[in-house]
Amino acid sequence: MMFTAKIKIMPKPGVLDPQGKAVMHSLETLGFKGIDETRIGKFIEIKLDAASKNAAMETATSMCQSLLANQVIETFEVEIS
Repeated sequence: MMFTAKIKIMPKPGVLDPQGKAVMHSLETLGFKGIDETRIGKFIEIKLDAASKNAAMETATSMCQSLLANQVIETFEVEIS
């Protein structure tokens, strides 16, 4: 069966996010007020063939642990549909 893995990767809390800081500064310069914090992450969508939804979840999680996310500084969430 074909499944779609939707993966959200974000910097862990407390990890410096210079890209997020730059975006926040730019938004403030454009006049947007009340921004407390801006974090920049990644969104990855992968179509994969698996025997079941659980198997697709295991495969996508393994992909994140092996390559897609740096677990020292990033967290990830996987949604399978």
